[in-house]
Amino acid sequence: MTDASMNPGARRLAQNLFCTIACATSGVALAAEDAVSRFVDYYQKAYAEGRDLIPAPQKPLDISSIVERLNLLSITPEGALSGSAFLDSDGTIVKLAGAQGCLSTEQVEFAGLQTTCSMVSLAGLTAELSEAGTAAGNAFPCHFLGQNAGAPTVRFAECFFMKDGETQSLSQLLISMGVAFAARDRSGRALFPEYAETEERAQNAKAGIWANAHFTHPYGERYRTNPSMN
Repeated sequence: MTDASMNPGARRLAQNLFCTIACATSGVALAAEDAVSRFVDYYQKAYAEGRDLIPAPQKPLDISSIVERLNLLSITPEGALSGSAFLDSDGTIVKLAGAQGCLSTEQVEFAGLQTTCSMVSLAGLTAELSEAGTAAGNAFPCHFLGQNAGAPTVRFAECFFMKDGETQSLSQLLISMGVAFAARDRSGRALFPEYAETEERAQNAKAGIWANAHFTHPYGERYRTNPSMN
């Protein structure tokens, strides 16, 4: 993927991601001055090493509620923890239900930078949280589908924000950019079929991670070759 092949929006994204990836992979660790920054740093470092510390849902998520009884609650993100989860200002972890970040530490090229698949996903969510927060006064709405017991609390949600005058799903945007994948259940069925279609379009357009010929899809080769399987 070259600058010449990217539209202005994609070029701005690549610039944001380049900065985020470069800072995260430079080996220069910023001092963690408080509990929040230490918490975020702990999860980000693990994710960069290919370890996702955020558990899967303990119970099936109530996916139908997003259509039948939408209930949006405002959240304020403190920082990305993985390629598809972030820390809320209330101290809970919000995991996007419809998206799954890349956890592979395979080397890939993004925006002319040699990095890893996991870092592209982490940087992608970091950049989009910043953009969404800026557009919405650092807070935007999420619909919660369930949560895990224990500490820290993990809540599973779909989050939304305004972009180009339209309401957009944060999960779907990350998938369309090729920095995350459509989340699937254990049988390989996409939790949101339209997100699998978005993934397929991103793959065909060679967006983001898909521009690389080889990488490990989080759901295995079977779903990489047939991403719309549902």
